[in-house]
Amino acid sequence: MRPLRTLTHLLEMIRFSHTLFALPFALLSAVMAWYANAHDVPPVAWRWQQLLGILLAMVFARSAAMAFNRLADRRIDALNPRTAARHLPAGILSVRSVTIFAVLCGAGFIASTLLFFPNRLPLVLSAPVLLFLLGYSFTKRFTALAHFWLGAALMLAPIAAWIAIRGQLALAPVVLGTAVLLWVAGFDIIYACQDAAFDCEHRLHSVPARLGINNALRVAALCHLGMFVMLLLLPLVYPPLGVFYGCGVAVVAVLLAYEHWLVRPDDLDRVNLAFFHVNWVISVGLFVVGAADLLR
Repeated sequence: MRPLRTLTHLLEMIRFSHTLFALPFALLSAVMAWYANAHDVPPVAWRWQQLLGILLAMVFARSAAMAFNRLADRRIDALNPRTAARHLPAGILSVRSVTIFAVLCGAGFIASTLLFFPNRLPLVLSAPVLLFLLGYSFTKRFTALAHFWLGAALMLAPIAAWIAIRGQLALAPVVLGTAVLLWVAGFDIIYACQDAAFDCEHRLHSVPARLGINNALRVAALCHLGMFVMLLLLPLVYPPLGVFYGCGVAVVAVLLAYEHWLVRPDDLDRVNLAFFHVNWVISVGLFVVGAADLLR
């Protein structure tokens, strides 16, 4: 029972359920790549190996990055009352077990790219991508732009899925990826407002620590406005998206406005509601309406 309990704690530590944040964007990009691109290139034949490769790559990459982040931040987490109960600082998991888990997940991510053969680009790019994902864990030590590094890390999901299927880059996944970057940066800034005082005290870098909570929430709002603009631009570079997708984008705008209504400078009690529940609906909802638009 002990290995099973350890695995349960590991999945709790990396918040495995939050894989849903980026995975739907990777799947939407995959459907777009299979269907057709903006320049009337014929559809690509759907292969189950590609779908399995995307699912495994997303799960392993995020798991490796989250485990590495917990390792890198374990001493900082121990000092922060909000995070002191996390698995490593609380002694629920050992550094050795989390390290082994991170290494295995990293190896699993690289191995999963073999499912895209004969396209060799995913394998060639897997190590640099993994290093970029792991690099995020150190960014708050030297730059307030750490939120945008995290956004760029998740931006790679739709771009990588497109390359894995098409074997080349195109404008459509870049526009979708930019929307993801701005979306993630925005909600990560909101989340970081909880630790603004702690970050200032311990000389850690974040937008709330640098600009204050009021201005940080304004920056987050600008990021989410930018996401909305990118989503509006996507059909211009990928014309097959139509009415269903447009309705979905309108709902996303309402949800983003609701997210910012939930969180106020003098009331951060609902940050977790805004961060987890609203963003989960945005991510999954966009995939559903986008895929439905293309496959109907």
